[in-house]
Amino acid sequence: MSSSAARRARLGWVNDQDAAVQVIDVRQLETNLADLVTRHAKAQPGRIALVQPEPVPRTVTWAELDRQIDAVATGLSAHGLVAGHRVAISGPNTIEFVVAYLATLRAGYVAVPINPESTVAELRAMINDCGARVLFATAAEPLEGVQHIDLTPEGLGDLSGAASEPVSSPRDPEALAVLLYTAGTSGEPNAAMLSHRALLSHLHHVASFEILDRDDVVLAMLPLFHVFGLNAVLGSCLLSGARLVILDGFDGFVDALATEKITNLPLAPPVLSRILDDERAVSRLGSVTRVVSGAAPLSVDLRDQFTARTGLRVEQGYGLTEAAPGVSATLGGAALGHGHVGRPLPGVEVRIGDGSEPIEPDEIWIRGDNLFSGYWPDGRGGPGEDGWFPTGDVGYLLDGELFLVDRARELIIVNGFNVYPAEVEEAISELQEVESVAVVGRPDWRTGEQVVAFVTGAGVSVTAINEHCANRLAKFKRPSRVQVVDDLPRGITGKVRKGVLRDLP
Repeated sequence: MSSSAARRARLGWVNDQDAAVQVIDVRQLETNLADLVTRHAKAQPGRIALVQPEPVPRTVTWAELDRQIDAVATGLSAHGLVAGHRVAISGPNTIEFVVAYLATLRAGYVAVPINPESTVAELRAMINDCGARVLFATAAEPLEGVQHIDLTPEGLGDLSGAASEPVSSPRDPEALAVLLYTAGTSGEPNAAMLSHRALLSHLHHVASFEILDRDDVVLAMLPLFHVFGLNAVLGSCLLSGARLVILDGFDGFVDALATEKITNLPLAPPVLSRILDDERAVSRLGSVTRVVSGAAPLSVDLRDQFTARTGLRVEQGYGLTEAAPGVSATLGGAALGHGHVGRPLPGVEVRIGDGSEPIEPDEIWIRGDNLFSGYWPDGRGGPGEDGWFPTGDVGYLLDGELFLVDRARELIIVNGFNVYPAEVEEAISELQEVESVAVVGRPDWRTGEQVVAFVTGAGVSVTAINEHCANRLAKFKRPSRVQVVDDLPRGITGKVRKGVLRDLP
């Protein structure tokens, strides 16, 4: 990249096939994600911001949301927190999750969203790692040294009642906003450090396509503790002023389509399959104008089947937690064949390998203001001095379109959530009867991929393995299938040949 091109990138310009594309410089706008709510509270105070249809229908206007965030942020300050302290949030998709998240940011703290299906041991490990002082949760055993706040209307109400002096959002866009646990390029779980600058940059990159405005109604069924749900869905509504309909799971989805007149459906591929299996769901898509698939790979067959059945094109893209999350998307462009994930988003640069042969598959490198600041706590593994970050994935560029060939890591993605084979293998190996174990991912029409474990050992019991995993692992990490075999296929160096295992019947 030339020095002039680098300067344009820093100032909010990127080069796209020799045409300069201007991108909004977020440094001139809001510097804290929670500021977006205040903007809409002033511009459209009585307009509905959030809807939660179940179990009892509730709505919140932009002005009400802003007041609730203020009250909870002020209440948090009474717990002796200072700027930069971590606040964990573990719960389902609810209005309270949104309020707790944005209040944490407004007060200058760091939000740590955590999967509510995590085991006590997993939760404790993440709390210890990030040093969270406060835990918002709907159901959790008391953890020593951590202040627990119920993630319910009553819990937030009690916290707000203890409020004193109001707080104001810090003005530093480089301040750490969110820690999200992910695989990282090493394959080991790490907490990616996302600044307000990174979160806001992604939102402005996508906003340049003008796919959302305040008249849109967006579904939030993707978990808000996942980067796609947290920033690509919730964050985009905060920027555009669109109404967000919050659901926790597929129950209630069909009714919400009709009653809330949803226009935008951001979904994981397994949900597309469930829609096709439900005639009522298909018949109630009349208000939908855009479907976006993310959080997991989308097969061409499923994409084409959905379009043929519903008449709706399915947009897709490629992203990762470290990019907050967007790298590329098919928005406004062609939908090509296998592995196609669109063009790089405005503001994001992509190169293949060292950049000399972009059409030859190699590691995907990315650069942009939406990138994270490295892994907690010291920023290791982040973008280099030149801003480039290696994704660990393999792909190629053809006429400016990005194609994803394979995940370089052996990561398994179940319903959009990362499962690390080594973690599952370690848990199973704790049983004395187990001699060796190998865990692989296989395609699954409902969850995208399923976890399959191959185990050797005299007297090993599938039932015992399943019971042990139920106590050691979150539900989405547990093997869907355990197969006891005589031997594991190995190469000349002794390494298990997982490709052979994936192809076994």
